[in-house]
Amino acid sequence: MTQTSENVTWLTQEAYNQLKAELEYLSGPARTEIAKKIEAAREEGDLRENGGYHAAKEEQGKQELRVRQLTQLLETAKVGEAPADDGIVEPGMVVTIAFDGDEDDTLTFLMASREYASSDIETYSPQSPLGTGVNGKKVGDTAEYELPNGSTASVKILNAKPYTG
Repeated sequence: MTQTSENVTWLTQEAYNQLKAELEYLSGPARTEIAKKIEAAREEGDLRENGGYHAAKEEQGKQELRVRQLTQLLETAKVGEAPADDGIVEPGMVVTIAFDGDEDDTLTFLMASREYASSDIETYSPQSPLGTGVNGKKVGDTAEYELPNGSTASVKILNAKPYTG
């Protein structure tokens, strides 16, 4: 999981390995595949009206942006352990909150950067308004955060456990 502090991102070894494997794929086999798609589309003729060519070039641009993002992230990352199971909300924790003290209106989410967004659990960044509000709080604490409309909401921390995903 991640924790950003002074532009350092903390990753578990598993997360580091996963991102490194993605970078290696994008830098090798995926680059070759997209180059072949572009070449095949180029051979179809007029590039101004060639939808396949433009789609492949756009895909290539997105892929290269992801390569740059991953390279930068992995260059500055520090590999460390998952957070302690101490009930304190921090990146890498699965957090359950109750809105405005209503213990029937709850949300459970993983607090992590978007690189770790998971299909099995909603993910909130530590830099998001909710993430900023709950970060560092303990189970039982009440936290406040700013809503997009400028008003403030309060939540109670019901649970915080390390993500075992």
